[in-house]
Amino acid sequence: MLSKINFGFINKQKFMLLFICLQTSIITAQIANYISNGSFEDKYSCSGPSYLLNSIKYWRGIDSINYGGAFLSQCYGTIPLNGNTYQFPRTGQTCIISTQFNPANSTGGRAYLRNRMKAKLISGKTYCVKYYVNISNSSPRGMNGFGIYFGDNTLDTITKCGVSLTYLNPQVINPLSNIISDTLNWIPITGTFVASGNEKFALIGNFLSDASVSTSPIYTSYYPQNWTDVLFDDVSCIPIDLPAYAGADIYSPPSTTVYIGRPQDVGIDEACTWYNLTNTTTAIANAAGITLTVTTTQSYMVKQNICGIIKYDTVIVYASGVGIHELEMLNDKLKIYPNPANEVINIEFLVFNNEAYKIEVINALGQIIKEEEITFKNNVASINTKELPNGVYYLKLKAENSLTISKRFVITR
Repeated sequence: MLSKINFGFINKQKFMLLFICLQTSIITAQIANYISNGSFEDKYSCSGPSYLLNSIKYWRGIDSINYGGAFLSQCYGTIPLNGNTYQFPRTGQTCIISTQFNPANSTGGRAYLRNRMKAKLISGKTYCVKYYVNISNSSPRGMNGFGIYFGDNTLDTITKCGVSLTYLNPQVINPLSNIISDTLNWIPITGTFVASGNEKFALIGNFLSDASVSTSPIYTSYYPQNWTDVLFDDVSCIPIDLPAYAGADIYSPPSTTVYIGRPQDVGIDEACTWYNLTNTTTAIANAAGITLTVTTTQSYMVKQNICGIIKYDTVIVYASGVGIHELEMLNDKLKIYPNPANEVINIEFLVFNNEAYKIEVINALGQIIKEEEITFKNNVASINTKELPNGVYYLKLKAENSLTISKRFVITR
């Protein structure tokens, strides 16, 4: 009879230049995905036995002796074929394989993947959680018992790490009616929950008792054995109210390279879709941030979808040699008030010249909804905003010398 390798309880062994102007520190410092190394790509080493989960940074089992699984990686040569499954990672070069159901083993029948998150979750905030699973080809059965638990240091008090931890209540679970037996496609486990503020660890595994796990047959060569090995990849925990962020407007000479948006990371990358505002029907990228080569002045929009909550943001990349200092001076000279506005906004531009100016008002979808020439009197001009619904807008002030400055404003009534 073929023997079962238990992936979970094996003893321990041993730039590009970013040119971003006027960046908002609160936005850029805000964590998007709280899971550290959510795609398992960041490793201490690719040398040594392939089963060392502690070679993956920020991941381990519940304690320091027993480990929650084995890493499979192209860097080690265990992707895609490793004797247990034939599967490529969902993204990158690495995924984890872990035993999630093995009732015949009373002491080491299953394993849990533990992650030290980037920071504690925030009390009262709702988070969108997602990770992907795939059943190993050699598993006799598919199963339904998938969950993720967010907890504090009390996880360190757990002494029996290979049994069903039924006393932990995972905040996000796979529906019990959903038995996953797919050995070809990566299947998402997703959901939302409200944090208490004490959570600093994420624990992925099967928290059901053996009797509560529902299964379905897959691979008959191992019968009458009854167990399930599972591949994991792309784990994320993102605030559901995370604002979309395209970045601050950029002035950069033609042929230079710039970066717009957030730093790329698991979960937030697939949540973000980028468009050039000259064509909002065709996406140009799926990532939290993108690198561009400046050619002409262009406007870009990012559409962000986190657990069904959709938000937008836009950024203008100017093909201009105006330096950061000059840009700051020009932005300081343009003021919009009141902000939030109601029926009228005043535009104050403290530049003394006789140039002709034009304004454009752009909505959150990147559509120009108002365009007119304006005349400054004592450096102030006014425009009517009665017809604008509540929301966030961008006002672009254009001079005849092709200089353009933009400011955000809000309509609220």
